[in-house]
Amino acid sequence: TYFWCVCVSVRGSDGTSLLRGPPHCDVSIVNPSDGAVVSTFDLPKTALLEFSPLNNILVTWQLYTSKRRRGTNLQLWELRSGRLIKALYQKKVESWCPSWSEDEKICVRIVNNELHFYEDNDFDSIANKLHMQKVSDFALSPGGQPSKVAVYVPGSKGAPSFVRLYQYPAFGGPTAALANKSFFKADRVMMQWNKKASAVLVTASTEVDKTGASYYGEQTLHYLGVNGETALVQLSKNGPIYDVAWSPSSTEFCVVYGFMPAKATVFNLKCDPVYDFGTGPRNAAYYSPQGHILILAGFGNLRGQMEVWDVKNYKQVSKSQAPDATHFSWCPDGEHIVTATCSPRLRVSNGYKIWHYTGSVLQKWDVAAGSELWEVRWQSLPDGSFPKRPIKYQAAPSQLGSTQAPPTQAYRPPALRHLPATPSSKLHEDEPPQDLRPGASGEKSLSKSALKNQRKREAKKAAKQEAKPEPEPPTDPAAVSNSQSEASIGDPEVEKKIKNLKKVKAGLFL
Repeated sequence: TYFWCVCVSVRGSDGTSLLRGPPHCDVSIVNPSDGAVVSTFDLPKTALLEFSPLNNILVTWQLYTSKRRRGTNLQLWELRSGRLIKALYQKKVESWCPSWSEDEKICVRIVNNELHFYEDNDFDSIANKLHMQKVSDFALSPGGQPSKVAVYVPGSKGAPSFVRLYQYPAFGGPTAALANKSFFKADRVMMQWNKKASAVLVTASTEVDKTGASYYGEQTLHYLGVNGETALVQLSKNGPIYDVAWSPSSTEFCVVYGFMPAKATVFNLKCDPVYDFGTGPRNAAYYSPQGHILILAGFGNLRGQMEVWDVKNYKQVSKSQAPDATHFSWCPDGEHIVTATCSPRLRVSNGYKIWHYTGSVLQKWDVAAGSELWEVRWQSLPDGSFPKRPIKYQAAPSQLGSTQAPPTQAYRPPALRHLPATPSSKLHEDEPPQDLRPGASGEKSLSKSALKNQRKREAKKAAKQEAKPEPEPPTDPAAVSNSQSEASIGDPEVEKKIKNLKKVKAGLFL
């Protein structure tokens, strides 16, 4: 059974006035199949909500104040009975919610310089602790047991920041860490596990770029594997890192980076580039739940262009445009997506569209004038509920049609629009996509030994070319005769006078 959690503001009985003073909020648990209310909690000033992976526990968080009784602003509720399991205090909104493993065997939360681990949703006793000085963030691995955790400690006093990987519950000893990666230039990090919990991508960011190249600070991307391998992901264009997305196959990841127009590149687990999508107006990457489709999109201050790519063949399926979209998400079936314009990011033109990945708009809904849309979500379903289907390149039939992105044209003043268009220079030359896989360009891929022998032969050939003496340039008899004729005029008296003039001239300069 799947539940919805709805936060409703209480209005007056006639519906025309709001309650003044401190806001009041009821949290209601609703069964979406029949709309029945399962539980209701009277929680004033509730700001954040979250479900545990198996929907056994509801977590609520309110803004921390010292006047709150016992200082508890983080509550854990048993979802079906409505019983309060544990009340804790959590001052900061960062890492406010405890993290569970998918089977809810382990739960972890950060408390000062420690990570507290609980087992089997028993919050009365701490099963394990991981103590690290100045630990500020963590990420629990997905999947089942054994669980792993990535821990981030910021640098201080000239020491670098670092991220370490541990496997629960082996935290003791100097060799307990599965992997360790240290780096500078990190005010904050974002850690992302792949689906198989075999590797972590760490995006390190600084608030200020000291070189002055970027207003948004500076970002670097690091790779850590549970086998101990670490690497710095080399990006071929300078600029910010907009998005990093793991493929559900856990064998590759996509990075959107660089000054606009941004580049998008797929890397393998060796951090070698596999496919370069070129440049374009994009700042986000979304893999389908089955991992067979990748959408590169440009939202926010961009026009909402969406490029749909076949990941296996690296072939573009469609290109659509969803202007003013503030939300994007895949349907669990891997066939449909939803884009929405929600408040408070945009308070006008709120609504949502449901698309087929081929670019067809299947459904469109706009809110009434004066109303706002706050959030849109697909109903969650277990992994594997929908199999991978063959990719279609023909647009799905729809009464609403499609919204193909119109070709962009340079601005022309009104006084010149009646004149024929003239070719204009571009600010940026768009880079085309490039397949970087071995043998993709048509040449036969060589083995390591064959490649080594080929390099030896090329080196010997280059050495022979350098050892050969350069041939002397041939003498041109015509040029020699011309120079001689120019040097001697033929009249001895004239030549004598010229020599005397040269001597006089030389004497003057002495």
